Formats: sequence, C-alpha cells, structure tokens
Amino acid sequence: MNRLINENSPYLLQHADNPVDWHPWTDEAFRIAREADKPVLLSVGYSACHWCHVMAHESFEDKATAEMMNALFVNVKVDREERPDVDDIYMQAVQAIAGQGGWPMTVFLLPDGRPFYGGTYYPKESRYGRPSFQQLLAAVHDAYRNKRDQLESQADNLHQALKRDVLGIGRADDSGLTLELLDEAATKLLDAMDPVNGGFGAQPKFPNPISLEFLLRHCHRARDERALQLVTLSLRKMAQGGIYDQVGGGFARYSVDARWLVPHFEKMLYDNAQLSRLYLHAWQLTGDDYFRQIAEDIYDYALREMTAADGGFYSATDADSEGVEGKFFVWTIEEAREALAPISDRLPRALEIAVEYFDMSAEGNFEGSNILHIPRPPLETAEGLGLTLEQLEDAIARIKHQLYASRAQRIPPLLDDKALTSWNGMMLASLAEAARVLQRPDYLEAARRAGEFLLKHMVAETGRLYRSHKGGRSKLNAYLEDYANLLDGWLELYQTTFEERYFAEARRLAELALARFRSADGGFFDTSDDHESLIVRPRNLQDNVTPSGNAMMAKQLLRLAAYTGDARYDEAGREVLRKLSDAMRQYPQAFAESLNAADMLIRGIDEVAVVGDLESAGGRQMLETLRRPFRPNQVVAWSGQDVARHDLIPLLSERSIIDGRATVYVCRHFACRLPVTSAADTAAALDQR
Repeated sequence: MNRLINENSPYLLQHADNPVDWHPWTDEAFRIAREADKPVLLSVGYSACHWCHVMAHESFEDKATAEMMNALFVNVKVDREERPDVDDIYMQAVQAIAGQGGWPMTVFLLPDGRPFYGGTYYPKESRYGRPSFQQLLAAVHDAYRNKRDQLESQADNLHQALKRDVLGIGRADDSGLTLELLDEAATKLLDAMDPVNGGFGAQPKFPNPISLEFLLRHCHRARDERALQLVTLSLRKMAQGGIYDQVGGGFARYSVDARWLVPHFEKMLYDNAQLSRLYLHAWQLTGDDYFRQIAEDIYDYALREMTAADGGFYSATDADSEGVEGKFFVWTIEEAREALAPISDRLPRALEIAVEYFDMSAEGNFEGSNILHIPRPPLETAEGLGLTLEQLEDAIARIKHQLYASRAQRIPPLLDDKALTSWNGMMLASLAEAARVLQRPDYLEAARRAGEFLLKHMVAETGRLYRSHKGGRSKLNAYLEDYANLLDGWLELYQTTFEERYFAEARRLAELALARFRSADGGFFDTSDDHESLIVRPRNLQDNVTPSGNAMMAKQLLRLAAYTGDARYDEAGREVLRKLSDAMRQYPQAFAESLNAADMLIRGIDEVAVVGDLESAGGRQMLETLRRPFRPNQVVAWSGQDVARHDLIPLLSERSIIDGRATVYVCRHFACRLPVTSAADTAAALDQR
C-alpha cells in the first residue's frame, strides 16, 4: 500500500495498492521533489473515468513502469472532483501545450509546481500516434537533467499565461447587456445544432444542458418556433438514445457518436441534476408529458441509486463492471429472454415486444450485445406489432420492471460514494423545484433530507463550507462553485417550503462569497482568500460540464437582490456579466450560464410577495398559478400574516392581506402593481410586461 491508503476519495483509494509510490497533493510531496531534485509527475482523474482505468491497468499497476516512475519522479495523484482548483490550473496548461485536454491528465512539474510538459492518456506501447508511457518518462527525465534551462523557460512562460489576477476584459457598464446580446447568442447556438439528431456538433456528443436551458429561456421570451423545435428534438433524441438508461433511468456522461447511441457508461450526479431540471422546464414550457416522464424517471433513479441513508447524494457510478465497459447495462437477446421468462405466462410476447421496441438484434450494436434505445416512434412500433399505443406502453412498463429486477442481480459498476457540496447543491435545487412544480411530497421529503445532510455535514463550526464528505468525514476548503450551487439549492428549497431558515442560509453564503472570493477588478476567484497557496489563484469564467462558479454566483446574487433590494448583491452580479458581455456574444456555448444570468438581468425579475392562507381554495389556486408555468425569472416569498417590516426578506415588508383572502403583490425593482386576490389576476399581472 502507498500513501493513498489514508485518503478519503474513492478514486485515490483505487490507486492505493499500485506499486507506484503515490503521494496525495501535499506540501510534503513538493518538499521531497526539491530535496531530491526530481520533477513531479502529476496524474489527475476521477473514479468513473474509463480511460483513467485503462492507463492505471496498463501502467500504474505494471511493476516495471512503477519502478521507473519511482526512480525518476515524485508521483502525485489527484481526484479532480475533490480538487477542481488543481485540475483547472494544470488543465489550462495541458491545453496550452497539447491543444486539447481530458482525463486522465498527465502533467510534469518542476519542484516548485510550475508545469513544463503534459498531455492526457499515454498507452503502455506506442500507438494512436502517441509515444509509450515509458518512452515519455525517459524523454522527460533526460530533458530535466540535460535541458533544464529550456524547461525553466517553458515553465515560466506557462506560469505567466496561467495568471488571472487581472483579466482586463469586458466593459465597465451595462452597455453590452442588451436584448440583442440574447438574440445573437441564441442564433449562434441554434446554427451550431444538429437538425437531424439534436444536440450540438457531430461527435462525441455531450448533452450540454446549460446551453439548452438558455435556449428554453429564449423560446419563452421570443416565441421562436425554430428554437423550440430544435430544443425539443434534442431532448427527445437524447432520451430515446443509448446515452439514457432505458431500464433504470438517468443519463450517461456523453455519447461517442452523433446519434446518442453509444455512451461512455459512467453516470455523474451533476449531469442528472442539470438534465432533470431541464426536462422539468421543458414540460412546464410545452405541456408535453413525455418530458415530465423523463424528469421523474431521473429523479426516481437518483433517489433509488444515488442517495445515501443520511440524505446526501453520491457523486458517480463507473463506466466499467467486472473490468468491462458497459457490461452492466447491455443485453444479448438470450439474456433478455432469460430475464423476461418470469412474466412470459402473463405477457407471452414480452421478448418480441422488447426486441422491436429497443431495436435489439442477434449481432448487437455494441461489442456483440445491445445498448437499448428507441429508434422509432412508439406508435409506429405498436402498429407493427399489432398493438394499440396503450397496450405497448403497458407492456414496456412491465418489461422494464422485469429487466431492471434481472439486471440488479449483476455485479454493478463501482459507486463513488463521496458527496460533493457543489453537486449536492445542484441536485437539491432541482429536486426542490420539482417537488413544488410536480406536487410530489416524496420529492419534498428527499429535498428536506438532503438539506439536513448539507447543514449537518458540509457546514463547518466556523460557518464555512467543506468540499467533500465520505464515511462520516468532511474535508477540504470549499470552492466558489460550492457556495454558488448550494445557495441555489437553499433558494429553491425556501420557495418550496417557505421556511425562512433556508433563506437565511442563502444570505449567509452570499456574504461569505462576497467577503472571501471577490476580485478587486470584478467577479470572483474560484478559491477563497485564505485557500492553500498554489502557483496561481484559479479564476475560471467559462462553463465546463457544470456552470462556472462566477456565472452561478452572479445569478444567485441577482435573485437575492430581487428579494432584498440590497445593492451590493445587484452590483456584484452585474460586475460578472459586464466583464463577460463581449465573450458571451462571441462564444455563447462557453458562457451559457452567464447568458442565463444575463437573461435574468436584461428581462428583469418578477418579485412576487404572497401573504395569507395558502391552504384555502383560492390560495392553492394562486400557488398553482405561480408554480406550474415556466417562469425562469421569478422569485416568490410568502408570509401567513400581514407584515409591517421584514429584515430578512424585505420583499415581504408592508404587505397586507386584502378582504381575508390570500393576496399577491407582483413587483419589479420593488415597484409593485396593485395587489390581486385571484389566480386569474395573478397570471395577468405576471404576463403583463
């Protein structure tokens, strides 16, 4: 066992029995490197990463390779999910060196931490146009011993390029934040979409929920039929493809092909948190129950398979099972026959229906087996089988249930059972919103339990946040994205329960973010002002597979400003968007969450205060009017009685119940329309621009 045996991360523990003398990311590792005058070999990955496993099996478990690594380098292993700061800094360097990035990430550093060379996966034997890993190790060692001056120069240039203390971009005012910005960004995104299969670009294909969410906002604002057609096409194609688990629910990380058929089979909490919310919003906007069904399937999957006993959410499940990618998820026809045998007496055509519906074949579509997908409209399949649509849907529900029960007997993929504050905040926000929109008490109960988990385990005695929790142990200083996404979760849980303690937590996190993360030239750093000193202080403004911390924080600060009238929140949110107004116009896909925040700022926020009895018939109807439609730029506060002054939520100040009926005040910038006491008048007030 190496030093990783004492770590908490499931990814690091996967490497604890490697013959490589791994260090976790510590000052001690770099001290040893300085004293031994050795370069540092930094390897970054995550537990569900297929190619990380491949490189581990080929090289890190190989005794000869490990001996070479131990002799020539100080070896440091990092879980990118626990340490996004380290991952971001060195991924920027690898992208500058190699022109692309990814995981596993392999970076060579001078003993002071500055990178001088790097890449991603390196094979054990030379192939794919890449040198073998041992060839690379020898070449880097030779350069370190014999071309040190060149390495120092390259490291210095990279170090300077990585610094982001002062960005010098954007505008000093709101002149770039216009409706034209939103329209131009939407047009660019739509032009980049695949009109046949949906999504963006060709292959590989990521779901990209952040951009699709912005386009849903665009559909809502501009009534753009082309946009609505492309967004709904994308959502249907994704949910009918192999990237979606047709038996158990939930999305895999991405598809290797253009038509969403063959995924990398790992499932990430952050993908399913974002996609569940996206499908929920699509149902709100369109009324199409198919989107509601997919949203509920994702929530049910997350609660069934990704929720710990204490209410927190796990991070991921692996792509591999028994060392084989996708083995847990794919089916031969014979395996399906055996699985469906127990219901064959009640549903004699079960196998025939499954084969037709999921497009199964004897040769399969993935290494001799079948990734289940739905290539044809269900009505077409029903007609081909001589069934009504209702008969087909009933049969498929029973077939899925039986296949799931059979699949549960297989050896499952490894579970990454650590909980991350940021990802838990994303899932909390989605689940809390779904609880009120869909009127699901079970979702509300799960959201409450998740909230209690976060309060108990992710908030330190100082009030600051932890990043990671596993096995009863919380650790690591949290990042901007942790504060921003949990703030989002608290605001959503408040709007679902109207319990003011959740709103108080949101304001408290906002104050910590302003005090600890804010930059003098506008926006926020990813790390707090008392974080561990790294070669640069990371500051990432672009979205990745999750929204950038800056964009998410800007959006939450604008929402808080709408609740409180606090100009500090408004100005801090605006500063982020001003800095990015030109970048959003040029590169909308990289700044889609910033565009979502800009949409909120440009169009304005409906500030809704409700006072009175929500359990009355009129109160329930008004609440339904506020919650059922897609209104992305709306915040709602409630009090059961007249309010003279409310210091925590000033939006509620000076609100009175009229004629004993639940009363709604619709405001903009704390200027309000006349109060209303009916659902119809509430809808009219909200729809009036």
